[in-house]
Amino acid sequence: MPVAGLIGGVKVAVVADVHIDQSFTWAGPEVGRRMRQSIRDALRSAVTVAAEAGVDAFCIAGDLFEDDRYASDTPDFLRSLFADLFPVPVLLTPGNHDPAVPTSPYVTVEWTPNVRVFLEPRLSPLRLTDGLTLWGAGHDRPAYTPGFFDSGFRVSGSGVNVALFHGAERGAFRFQEEGKVAHAPFDVAQIGAAGLTHAFVGHYHQPRDTALLTYPGNLERLTFGETGERGLVIAAIDDDGSVTSQRHVLARVGMYDVSVEADGCATVDEVRSRLEAELAGLPQDAHVRVARVSIAGQTAGPLHVSPHDLTTVRHSLDKVVIHSVRLREADDLEQIAAERTVRGAFVRLVHEAAGLGEEDRELIVTAGLRAMSGRGDLRVV
Repeated sequence: MPVAGLIGGVKVAVVADVHIDQSFTWAGPEVGRRMRQSIRDALRSAVTVAAEAGVDAFCIAGDLFEDDRYASDTPDFLRSLFADLFPVPVLLTPGNHDPAVPTSPYVTVEWTPNVRVFLEPRLSPLRLTDGLTLWGAGHDRPAYTPGFFDSGFRVSGSGVNVALFHGAERGAFRFQEEGKVAHAPFDVAQIGAAGLTHAFVGHYHQPRDTALLTYPGNLERLTFGETGERGLVIAAIDDDGSVTSQRHVLARVGMYDVSVEADGCATVDEVRSRLEAELAGLPQDAHVRVARVSIAGQTAGPLHVSPHDLTTVRHSLDKVVIHSVRLREADDLEQIAAERTVRGAFVRLVHEAAGLGEEDRELIVTAGLRAMSGRGDLRVV
């Protein structure tokens, strides 16, 4: 049971899934290099913010670097960065991308005394303050690490107990990124059953907060489609074990998904012009700006647009990636209405419906036909 009055509002900083030296091959050598530097800058900013906040520990919940491709200066960079926090404890729990294999920097670097690496794939205790113990565990292999609770783990001793590790919460599978493997899987119920009041966990890049669980998310967006305020978490742990968190977004890279509606376009130049307008409207304040473009619509007549036609549009971004081009000639509504098909019946019903103006009929028909053809852009503007 928690011992009241001994903790006094301990603050810990938590980051996860930093992925220093991420390849970013799609961005090209120069932009990829700048994006990797932005990750280092974000981690350095996290250390600065944590120090200014007066945290009692700086924690990293796995996937700090890429074990199969880290740069030659990465170990020295990390050692120096964490030394700057001395005497604040820096607690590292290796993940599946940076497991504590014999050749890992986790094992080979001579860390300063304030750094503790949890090298074993089992939860081990570290007393942070009177009445507060942090239990950490690390991956020692790149895959198939069993769950840290599966052996029936339960905390020992009194006071408040929290955990730090890299693992896949099984109940979050419906939210997880496509292709994520269940490394060190666990259930939320296992946290409380083990006598822990909270767990700070890495692996899922989507930030998530519950009463028992915090996924900080990555510091920098590492791929398109990542949403939510990810970054550094400053967590205050109260005497009863409850956790109050504040997120600090430190990202320096702007990654934008751009959708261009090409309905009514008759020429390649019209499509290019619409794309240029969308790109010009993107935020200007990021240090590195990249966009992924999807183009769809019904054109005014047959029109072939190749991704190569769009790579030379004017823009101020560092990289534009053409993700998809899905164009087709606009529907002949009179011809469709004459069809003995479901879509023909749909068009006829809308045209015959009372109380609809011409504009409403057009919007309903367009959205309905898009849905029947499998398009996701059902909002008509």
